Amino acid sequence: MAWGQRPVTLTLALAVLVAAVGCGNQEETTLPDTPGGGQVAAPQQGGNGGEGEAEGLKTPELLITLPNELVNTPDAMYVLPDGNLYLTVPNFNNLEQQPLVMKITPENEAEVFYMLPDHPDTGEPFGSLGIWGAPDDDLFVCDYQMTAEGMGRVVRILVEDGEAVGSRAVITGFNIPNGLIVHEGHLYVADTALDTEQTPVISGVFRFPLEDLEGEEPVQLAENLLEDPYLIGTIETHDETLPLGADGLCFDPEGHLYVSNFADGTIHRFEFDEQGQVVSNTIFAEADFMKSADGLEYDPVTGVIYVADSRANAVQVVYPDGSVRTLAQNDDTDGADGSLDQPCEIRLRGRELIVSNMDWPVPGTINTEHDEPHTLSVIHLDD
Repeated sequence: MAWGQRPVTLTLALAVLVAAVGCGNQEETTLPDTPGGGQVAAPQQGGNGGEGEAEGLKTPELLITLPNELVNTPDAMYVLPDGNLYLTVPNFNNLEQQPLVMKITPENEAEVFYMLPDHPDTGEPFGSLGIWGAPDDDLFVCDYQMTAEGMGRVVRILVEDGEAVGSRAVITGFNIPNGLIVHEGHLYVADTALDTEQTPVISGVFRFPLEDLEGEEPVQLAENLLEDPYLIGTIETHDETLPLGADGLCFDPEGHLYVSNFADGTIHRFEFDEQGQVVSNTIFAEADFMKSADGLEYDPVTGVIYVADSRANAVQVVYPDGSVRTLAQNDDTDGADGSLDQPCEIRLRGRELIVSNMDWPVPGTINTEHDEPHTLSVIHLDD
């Protein structure tokens, strides 16, 4: 891809883009030690995922090494009830490799699920970010077109008998469609940069009734995304080095929506009235050591939210009172032993917390270079 074709406003935005989050049925476990009293707990950075680890931190282990011939940039994940896991692979580190969706089996074996076709209008590779289950066993996947503002899409992968049989666009007109999640008959999509000309940068969250996505033609968003009727809320990002905002999404049992603000490293909470209208949009959690906020995952067993902190090479825990603690962290590594290597997404599979290591360096990250291998890590929450 010709880097010179990229609009200036999206050059920085290209730096990192990631995925969506959610929850599932879990077994009983022990709640991680809470800081208590709503206070922020200062973390201690560990070593290379093993020896020298700071007291109280979990040690990530290797879940799977992904095949180099197919993968150079893993990203978002979605877990089925049977333990199969779908992984989007945008391959941003080497655009000569075709983007795809992989399936990771419960036995942690990787296989190709669907090779993603180029964008029909731009002719550029599919920029696969967030992924989530759609009705009829289909999958929703975000497509970020980094060289063309306003050409981002949500695409539905059509699935029959467990096999992908095709795809079609269901929403068009995004800038950076990133995290997405289905909740109570609606699809929620985070666009990480609605208006990159404005300072601070504006990002936001859109909500679509699932029935609106069943038509033969995709939903076309307004040219001015800030005026689109599907937009339910916006977020400001003040970090001048990386204008990337709304990213990961998750819900708690009370129906509150949590949205990560990537570059500012904050977690926002949207609250709704009985008619589904947003009545508040506030910063729920922040900490000086939470350097970014990428993928989110709500844990229905413990009531905490896990945060992929790409810049700090860490997984953070946000408690119900908004306090924050570091769950796992390590220095700059290649991830071969399961150490974190710029985590972008976390997903619960039982009491395993699976971490996708994007390994796509951006300003301010501990991770300094893209290198092999390309991995998923796992943190055993009950150990």
